[in-house]
Amino acid sequence: MPSVSLQLPVAAILLAGGLLASFAGYRLLRTLLALYGFAAGIIIVPLVAGDLGTWELIAATVAGGLVGAALAIGFYLAGVAILGAGLAAFILNLVTEGDPEIRLLLATSVGGALVMLLVRHYVLIAATAFLGGWTAIVGGMALSANQAAVAATTGDVTQLFPMVPVDGHEPFAVGWLVLGLSGALVQLRTRSRLRGRKAGASAAGSKPELRPPALRRRTEP
Repeated sequence: MPSVSLQLPVAAILLAGGLLASFAGYRLLRTLLALYGFAAGIIIVPLVAGDLGTWELIAATVAGGLVGAALAIGFYLAGVAILGAGLAAFILNLVTEGDPEIRLLLATSVGGALVMLLVRHYVLIAATAFLGGWTAIVGGMALSANQAAVAATTGDVTQLFPMVPVDGHEPFAVGWLVLGLSGALVQLRTRSRLRGRKAGASAAGSKPELRPPALRRRTEP
């Protein structure tokens, strides 16, 4: 189990990374994936490292964080596709009586993965906003010594909503919803403004250069 000295940095990473993810997650996606992957490596390695000396544990933890960061960056598109396939298969099971035919299930899963990749911008905005909101709240609670949130910094999230019923966790759920929606709206507005600027710059760059007739005569051979 990680020591208290590791729990505080992990809580700070969750709080700072969660706020960044919620309000600027799509623009900073690769940076945030590396940050979350590093935090995951820090959490996981001490759980499986066994009896190591202090310096060996530190080296293994840092190495695990770097590996987690690299894996998170390398596989995020695959994760989006898998999410789409899983959602499509889940919906097919809901609307089908009994087990669906295997070929239909495979076709539906492939279609869901393709659709998810096509709309991945909006999926990633929503995902980063709500995941960031959740981790920011957990990080803040862990820094204030909430026991369930402190346990989450060691990899045990079973004491927190949505892993537990909402009864007794209403403030957490409402705060998560508000922060997630706020982050998604901010990201959508930011993306819209950036696209507008790019369109304006492209239009300005495509206009022919206008020079006075006298200047054109001087410059022509």
